[in-house]
Amino acid sequence: MQNILHQLGIQAINSGTSTGTWWEEEKGEFIESFSPVDGKKIATVFCTSHAAYNLIINKAEQAFKEWRLWPAPRRGEVIRQVGEALRKNKDELGRLVSYEMGKSLQEGWGEVQEMIDICDFSVGLSRQLHGLTMHSERPGHRMYEQWHPLGIVGIISAFNFPVAVWSWNTMLAWVCGNVTIWKPSEKTPLCAVACQKIVADVFQKNGLPEGVSNLITGDKVLGEKIASDTHVPLVSATGSTRMGKSVGAAVGGRLGRSLLELGGNNAIIITPDADLNIAIRAAIFGAVGTAGQRCTSTRRLIIHEDIFETVKDRLVAAYSQLQIGNPLDEANHVGPLIDKSAVEQYQHALEQCRKEGGIFIIEGKVLEGDRFESGCYVKPCIVAVKPDSQIVQQETFAPILYLITYRDFEEAIAIQNSVPQGLSSAIMTLNLREAEQFLSVTGSDCGIANVNIGTSGAEIGGAFGGEKETGGGRESGSDAWKNYMRRQTNTINYSSILPLAQGIKFEI
Repeated sequence: MQNILHQLGIQAINSGTSTGTWWEEEKGEFIESFSPVDGKKIATVFCTSHAAYNLIINKAEQAFKEWRLWPAPRRGEVIRQVGEALRKNKDELGRLVSYEMGKSLQEGWGEVQEMIDICDFSVGLSRQLHGLTMHSERPGHRMYEQWHPLGIVGIISAFNFPVAVWSWNTMLAWVCGNVTIWKPSEKTPLCAVACQKIVADVFQKNGLPEGVSNLITGDKVLGEKIASDTHVPLVSATGSTRMGKSVGAAVGGRLGRSLLELGGNNAIIITPDADLNIAIRAAIFGAVGTAGQRCTSTRRLIIHEDIFETVKDRLVAAYSQLQIGNPLDEANHVGPLIDKSAVEQYQHALEQCRKEGGIFIIEGKVLEGDRFESGCYVKPCIVAVKPDSQIVQQETFAPILYLITYRDFEEAIAIQNSVPQGLSSAIMTLNLREAEQFLSVTGSDCGIANVNIGTSGAEIGGAFGGEKETGGGRESGSDAWKNYMRRQTNTINYSSILPLAQGIKFEI
């Protein structure tokens, strides 16, 4: 892995970085990055001091004054070059993501591909940041709206997607003319340092002002600092619902903007009219991909009672073929959980299942042996539960799949919508009426609703996010770019008189 770090240009690991600069003062606090793959220490990353944070804010504010004046297509050209740099470093960065976070190598590469895709999307967007033109009720007047950048965009990202979610926010923020400050998870700091290095090289070649892209590393105190900082008009935060409520309250208390993408508790409804070959494959990838640590992971299967036994038996057969181990080995399907704290949460959830009368179809356990020396590997499990069980109301970041039966379609929808979270959802059916009802106003209450694909694996072209305790934010595609800009309505009077709106008379 040290060779990978060297190839990515990471030699001196210091944080509190602004584009192209490694701040050297106050190397007291630090983070040690350990891999959940083998438990080994990868490197030490020094934390951002309060003095360095203030310096970075000042640099960012100065950079914004210049960067916002660059024409959007020119900003898009810089982002195009970032995408090209990511293509060149896809293998190495994907391997680092896999090793530091623990997801499979295929998923590590896939995450970097998401970064490349959002770069491509943003390049196109650089020539489409348009507003509306409206007809005025007053003669000789023209009305239109335009969009301006906000300034500094703060990005707080989670460990499970250590690079992709940053890029969703950052590329859109940059193409809109903003500058960014990124606070990554303290569990995956090296992935962030690698991204900063790749970006810094591109920016330096293009003569960008120092401070467009900024990285700060440390614990949650830094995240709280961003949330409370009036110099940061927009804070985009990805993580747990508890974290999101704290960030939302802090940002709202100063009347700033927050973009929250929080917990998911996602379900797939499997009807008697489902293609079970598709349904089983989607359910398994959704449940065990990234070891169940995606916000879009499939937590619940809501299965019609007439096909429950068939689905259960096919799941058991498929689970028996899962290979668990080092995620850098492409033969393995499931890697480790992020750390031993996550393992404890997994064990706690299993114990709660037992207390609530859950029936274990496949027992879960912590895996032991030389191949699992980090202590972070667990066995994916399946539990049949009642729809009103408390355990299914919460999100556990682990490969635990809950099976629930239903009798009629309205009951299935009610079960699907009965949890506090509202991120992703899916239905497996070849029945057109069922599919359309699932997507209708009386169907899924989630921000993402799919037919005959699983809950996990969103494309960057569509806006990503959910409702209820998922936070209501939207990132990535569609018109999510508007989150990173302020709307301005303009009226131009090109006549020789001054008529008032609504026909009001005001004579002097």
